[in-house]
Amino acid sequence: MKYIFLFITSFVFAQQTQYVDFKSVNGQLKLNAVEKSVSGTVDYKFEVLKAIDTIKIDAKNMEFSDVQIDNKDVLFVNTGKELQILNKFRKGENHLTFKYSVKPKQALYFVNIENAEVQIWTQGQGRYTSNWFPSFDDVNEKVIFSLEITYDKEYQVVSNGILKEKKTSGNVIYWQYQMENPMSSYLLMLAIGKFDKKEFRAKSKIPLEYYLENKDTNRFEPTYRYSKHIFDFLEKEIGVKYPWQIYREIPVRDFLYAGMENTTTTLFATRYVVDSIGFEDRNYTNVDAHELAHHWFGDLITAESSTHHWLQEGFATYYAALAEREIYGDDFFYSKLYQTAQQIKFASRTDTIPVLNAKASSLTFYEKGAWALFVLHESIGDKAFKKAIKSYLKKYAFQNVNTQNFFDEIKKAANFDLDKFQKTWLESTAFDTPAANALLSKNKAIQVRLEVDKLKKTPLAEKQDFLRKTLESNVYEAVKEAIVGQVETEKYEDKKELLQIALKTNNIQVRQAVAASLSKIPEDFRADYETLLNDKSYQTQEVALYYLWKNFPDHRTEYLERSKNWIGFNDFNLRTLWLSLALSTPNYSDNPEVLASELIAFSSIKYEATTRQNALEKLLSFKIINDQVLSNLVNATTHHMWQFSKFGRDSIRFLLKNSEMRASFERILPNLNPDEQFQLNRLLKE
Repeated sequence: MKYIFLFITSFVFAQQTQYVDFKSVNGQLKLNAVEKSVSGTVDYKFEVLKAIDTIKIDAKNMEFSDVQIDNKDVLFVNTGKELQILNKFRKGENHLTFKYSVKPKQALYFVNIENAEVQIWTQGQGRYTSNWFPSFDDVNEKVIFSLEITYDKEYQVVSNGILKEKKTSGNVIYWQYQMENPMSSYLLMLAIGKFDKKEFRAKSKIPLEYYLENKDTNRFEPTYRYSKHIFDFLEKEIGVKYPWQIYREIPVRDFLYAGMENTTTTLFATRYVVDSIGFEDRNYTNVDAHELAHHWFGDLITAESSTHHWLQEGFATYYAALAEREIYGDDFFYSKLYQTAQQIKFASRTDTIPVLNAKASSLTFYEKGAWALFVLHESIGDKAFKKAIKSYLKKYAFQNVNTQNFFDEIKKAANFDLDKFQKTWLESTAFDTPAANALLSKNKAIQVRLEVDKLKKTPLAEKQDFLRKTLESNVYEAVKEAIVGQVETEKYEDKKELLQIALKTNNIQVRQAVAASLSKIPEDFRADYETLLNDKSYQTQEVALYYLWKNFPDHRTEYLERSKNWIGFNDFNLRTLWLSLALSTPNYSDNPEVLASELIAFSSIKYEATTRQNALEKLLSFKIINDQVLSNLVNATTHHMWQFSKFGRDSIRFLLKNSEMRASFERILPNLNPDEQFQLNRLLKE
C-alpha cells in the first residue's frame, strides 16, 4: 500500500517548497575515521504553508531511528534516497527530530595522510550534501544551519558560521558552529585536520581566518599574499558589505576542484599552497577572489536552477578578474579577457549550447558569462552597473534568483537594449568578435597583440623586424609570449635571434614560453637554454631539465648534479623528475635501489594524488616497475578523484596487453584489499 501512496505523492516533491518551509536545523555529529562513517541527531524546525500528507528530506543510503514530530513517534519511509515523513500536516510550526548514520559514498571524504593522521572534508556542489547530512538537493530550500561536532582533541574542526562553543572532554573536543542566516544545503561544510591558523580583520571589521597545515607555515605569506587585499577590494567594488559573520580559507588534500565557496569557509586545493618561487607559476589569487565573490553571487543569492548558473559562475569569474586587475593591472586584465575570448571562439565551432542553458559547458558558464558582464559593465557605465548590482543583491538577499531578476535591476539603473544583449551574449553560441575587439582595443598591449596575431601567416622574413622591436619594447609579457608561440614552427636558424632576445627579456613567463617551445635544442643554443635552469620557476626548471637531459646525453651528469637538491612545488615535481632521470642515466648512481625506493614511495598512499600520478607516470615511462609499483597503480583505481582513478585504470589496461605484466597483476591480486581486488578483477576480465 505504501508504494502506491509514494507514487501518488511523488509529484509534490518538486514543489515541496510551496508547501513546507524548513527554517533551521541543528545537527549533533560524530565522525569515525576508521569506519568512514557519520552518525548523529538532527533537529529540524519547519513551517507547513499548505496542508500536506508527506514531507521529504534528501538522504542517500542512510539509516534512521527515533523519528519524531513534536516529540511523538511518526510513520516514516526510508527509500534509500529520501527520508519521507507520513503525517497529516496542517498549517503551522513543527519540530522534526531523528537519529541517523551513514557511510557516505561521496561528498564527504576521509583522506589518510602520513603518521596515521587523517583529513576529513566535504564537497556539496555537484555531489550533494545529502550523502552525509539529511538535507535538500533543491537549492531553493534555504535553511539556517548549526552543526555540533565531537572529534579527537588533536584535530581542529571547522564548519559554517561562528564558533559558538568549544569544550574539551577527555580525548575529544566538542565544537559548536552557528549560522545566522539561511543558505542552500550544497554550501554546508566540514573540515577536520591539523592546521595552523592566522587571524586578521577586514577594513569592515569582518574576522578573517587563514589556515595551513602545520608543515606549511613557512608558505603562509606567498599562499595568502593578496587574500586580505582581495577581501577589502571586493567589499568596496561590489558595494554591499560581506553578508556573513566571518570568512575562512582552508587548503585540504586531494580536493576535487580548485576551490569551493562553502558559506563563510572556502576550501581549496593544496596545489595553491606555494613558496615565493611557486607563486610565479601557481598562485591562489584568482581562485581566492573567485570563491570569495561567490559569497555574494551564489551564497547570498542563489540561482533558482542550472539554467541561470551563469548568475553564479559568470559573476564570480568577472569579479575575480576585477580583483586581479586591481592587483596586477590593466594589461593583465585585458590580456586574460583576450585569452578567454580566443578559447570561447575556438569552442564555439563545436559547442552549440549557449549561456542560458542548464547543459552549458564550464567555459560557457564561467568565461562567456564573465564576458557578458564585462560587455554590460562597459556599455552602461560603472555608476549604473554598480547601482544595479547593489540593488539586485539587497533586494534578493538570502533568496533565489533568475536572469530576469537581474535584468529588472539593470533596467532601473540604465536605458539599455537588454533584449539584444540577451540574444547576443546569453542565447547565441557565436562570439561577437567585433564588439569584443572594440572593447579590448582600449588597451595598448591588446592593440599590439592584435597586430601580432594578424601576422600569423606572414613569412618570417617579412615580419622579423616588427617581432624583434616588439620583443625589445616594454610591451606586456603576454604579447611577447604570443610571439614565441607564433615562431615555434619556424626553422631554428631563422628564429634564433628572436629566441635570444626573448630570453634576454628576463621575464619568467616569456622565458618559460621559450623553454616549452624548443623540444629539440641545437648545440649552438645550448648555453643560452641552460640559463633557464637558474630561473625562479619550478615549471621552467622542470621543462628545461628534461629537454636538456634528453638532447645532450654527454652532459647528463652535469645537469643531474646541478639539480640533485631540487624539490619543486608541494607535489615534488622536480624531485620526481630528477629521480627518474638519475635512474635512467647509466652509471650515474652508485646506489640506484635507494633512488628507486624513493621514487616508488612518491607513488604510495602517503602522498596526494597529483604527486602519486606524477611518480607513477615517471616509473611507467622509464620502465621502473615492480610489484609495489603495480600495487600502487591498482590502489589509484580506488581513489575518490576521478582523474587519478581513470589514470590508474587506463595505465593498467595498457600494461595488461603484455602477458608478463598480466601474470604480475594476477600474482599480486591475493595481497590487495577488497576494493583493490574488485577493481583489478574487473580490468582483468575486460
